[in-house]
Amino acid sequence: MKESVLLILLAGLTLASCNEKDPWTDLIGDNPDNWEQLNGRAVYKLVDGTIEGRTVINSPNSFLCTREHYDDFILEFEVLIDPPINSGVQIRSLSLSGYDNGRVHGYQVEIDPEPRAWSGGIFDEARRLWLYPLDRNPEGRKAFVNGQFNHFRVEAIGNSIRTWCNGIPCADLVDDMTASGFIGLQVHSIGADSSKAGKKVIWKNIRIITEDVESYASPYTKEIPENSYLVNTLSSREMEEGWKLLFDGNTANGWQSVDKEPFPVRGWIIEEGEIRRTGPGKDIITDNTFSNFELILDFKYLNGANSGIKYFVSGENEDDPYFNLCCEYQIIDGRAFASLPGKERIGGLYDLISPLNPMDNGPGIWNRARIVVKDSHVEHWLNNQMTLEYYRGGDQWKELIAGSKFSNVPAFGEAEEGHILLQNHEGSEVYFRSIKIREL
Repeated sequence: MKESVLLILLAGLTLASCNEKDPWTDLIGDNPDNWEQLNGRAVYKLVDGTIEGRTVINSPNSFLCTREHYDDFILEFEVLIDPPINSGVQIRSLSLSGYDNGRVHGYQVEIDPEPRAWSGGIFDEARRLWLYPLDRNPEGRKAFVNGQFNHFRVEAIGNSIRTWCNGIPCADLVDDMTASGFIGLQVHSIGADSSKAGKKVIWKNIRIITEDVESYASPYTKEIPENSYLVNTLSSREMEEGWKLLFDGNTANGWQSVDKEPFPVRGWIIEEGEIRRTGPGKDIITDNTFSNFELILDFKYLNGANSGIKYFVSGENEDDPYFNLCCEYQIIDGRAFASLPGKERIGGLYDLISPLNPMDNGPGIWNRARIVVKDSHVEHWLNNQMTLEYYRGGDQWKELIAGSKFSNVPAFGEAEEGHILLQNHEGSEVYFRSIKIREL
């Protein structure tokens, strides 16, 4: 009887062991046919269970890509890179004949050995550029260690993409542009710089979970900021944190002409989920006023455009000569206006403070503006990088105003609250969408 019970227990343990199937699939293996090289001429080879990529001169970016496409997954890999080259791993990426002659495009998990230290950030290769740099995640910037293999984890589930480097959270992106695509190992172009030729990137232990993915996902925490690129829609976390849409994507609700009349019929249209400046007309302002707030919006300007986002717009009516003279986040095509002084560059405080190294995506590509106001302290951000900060009021502020074109405006920029304004500037085509705010 005891032997029978023992046999039953052993059989049960064996069955349980069989049911606990390893969820991971090795993506390297020993079959190179599972991968294909796209775009560039970098040299890839299998070496003792690793994939090694070497740079070559006069080649565009190179990608060794899985033939299989993946939608929801958890990906892990380890990587060792020779500085100063840059690399990345493409996820949910595509190569289409109708898109830039087959150029690889899509989400890239950054591998960055340089002092910038954005490893684990998310770049949108050949498309929208940086979606999640690590400027707002100082702990994430410390995660990558040069001279050793670094462990990365990527969880792509639905519209959420989260990354870790050596166990430290790096990126928390919400985006729904591409739901499925291949995984690609990038060897970055070095142009004609022969001093970088032959530099190596080595990947190992590349493995993926594609079934029952959510049960293996890491618990969600709010220890790093979320960047959501859902168009005219709030993410669950944004709603929890008190964000509100200032534009619903379909109507002018919440907006009016700067003269307090209804939304203008000339100069602006609402089309394809965007507020578009199309010709001469009035500036537009929010119905409501704001004091302490965080404002985020996406804007796209065309060649030669000049516009701005003003805040603390106050006064009773447009007849007030100082009504819309207030703090302005500058939007301008810097390529078309290259001779302008720094204090009139994109991301700056117009005519007052120059932006620091503005990361402008250029005309025809969406950019993201972020303005944070807490009492007298103000920050400008462009594409998730801070371009400036300042304090309103005080002697330093007054000295700054005295040397500007606003020297005759009483108490310039010192209103306790005001409207948000989108500028209608002559001869400029600028589009706005995903306008959202939370009061602080």
